[in-house]
Amino acid sequence: MIADPTNRLEKLANRFDKIFGVEARGIQHVPESMRTGKPTVRDYVRMWSIWFSANCTAVQFTAGILGPVTYGLGFTDAMLLCTFGTIFGSVCSAYTSTFGALSGNRTLVVARFTMGYWPAKLAALFNIVINLGYGLIDCIVSGQLLSAVSGGTMSPIVGIVVTALITLGVSIFGTKVLHFYQGYAWIPQVAVLFILIGCASPKFDTVTPSQGTGATVAGDRISYFFLTASVPLGWASMSADYYVYFPKSSNRFIIALMTFLGLTLGKLMIEFLGIGLACGLDNNASWAAAFDVSMGALLAEAFLPLGSFGNFCCVILALGICANIAPSTYSTGLSFQLLARKAEKIPRLFWCTFAVIIYTVCAIAGYKYLLPIFSNFLTIIGYWIAIYVVITLQEHIIFRRKSGWKWDQWDNKKYLPLGIAAFSAFCIGWVGVVLGMDQTYFVGPIAKLVGENGADLGIPCGAFFTAVTFPLFRYLELRYIKR
Repeated sequence: MIADPTNRLEKLANRFDKIFGVEARGIQHVPESMRTGKPTVRDYVRMWSIWFSANCTAVQFTAGILGPVTYGLGFTDAMLLCTFGTIFGSVCSAYTSTFGALSGNRTLVVARFTMGYWPAKLAALFNIVINLGYGLIDCIVSGQLLSAVSGGTMSPIVGIVVTALITLGVSIFGTKVLHFYQGYAWIPQVAVLFILIGCASPKFDTVTPSQGTGATVAGDRISYFFLTASVPLGWASMSADYYVYFPKSSNRFIIALMTFLGLTLGKLMIEFLGIGLACGLDNNASWAAAFDVSMGALLAEAFLPLGSFGNFCCVILALGICANIAPSTYSTGLSFQLLARKAEKIPRLFWCTFAVIIYTVCAIAGYKYLLPIFSNFLTIIGYWIAIYVVITLQEHIIFRRKSGWKWDQWDNKKYLPLGIAAFSAFCIGWVGVVLGMDQTYFVGPIAKLVGENGADLGIPCGAFFTAVTFPLFRYLELRYIKR
């Protein structure tokens, strides 16, 4: 419930909460008095399931396919790089997730304590862009799958709209419905994936090596490593959002472990299949022809030997994508509230609805360009979140290790840092990103040094520049400004 509602929308949200169970609370702090008791084994399993369901969805096929298709990597190379990239990104998101139960604050409300009141708004804006982009991509994949099942008689637009409506229904109800839905959404997905393994794996090419030699193939490997890391890393800006109602006594290590296992296992299971499908394109003309149409058509072709049951499996995969979009849509509503005081007065459920409308319209307009959107979009996610994680980690370990935070001061500008140090380090971090990035629209001078094709080093360069500068700036800020 929203305490002391001040406008009609907040009163309406409270009424929906009371009658229908629609979560009215937005970015407001959840006090410890509402989070009493001890967490159970079931609570920790719920933490695992929300991430496993969110990542074990068909959209992750795209990240797997990009390894062989875009970077020319062989089966073994792509699998290893995907594994270690996923581990790297998942560790970061697992770390930030622990602040939810500890503080009772959402992820980017915690950013007010580490980055400052005003720079946290910039982080919220980046998070909105990320989640809208992911919503667009998810809807496109689902639309392509449903269109492929119909043999092209149904436009992808219909599938996009259906997926968006299901996602809206789950996300606006809030954490209770979200945890329940995510607790079971993974089951049909896993069943279908095992069927796909049996149906398609005999056609995987597991022996052809990566294309290129020397520094060129090394650059492709580096780029793919950080691209796959960007997928789980993208959750670091919202991973604590779903734990704010858990008791403060929850074990931080177990929270991190459950988050890590959910992210890693869910993502790898489906991305490995994406790698296998991509490695089979050259030896299977029907797969290659289907892939020229869309990724959804490729999946439908892989299930083709199963006839109508294969089509049913594709429908399960398509609808399962909602488990990936629903959590991020929920967090998008929270990020909108962080932009301004007036935005905070608009309840989360209305912002979630607004977000769904935006990415649905964008998906309808861009459904023919999935792979270019995905490959360029993913690394941009990793750029800014790597900087954000470094600032959070250093503020936590170096400057707050002993003093800690007063979490109930989440909206007190006089207590929160001004953010001069964080903003300065954030900007310098982006200098490192620009120097190391390798995108179709720009290749930085550091990126050009690796092989003929370059290598995307934006994430490590941005993180390094931030890590070197933030402690100095923060020390000066604390010494002269005292907060």
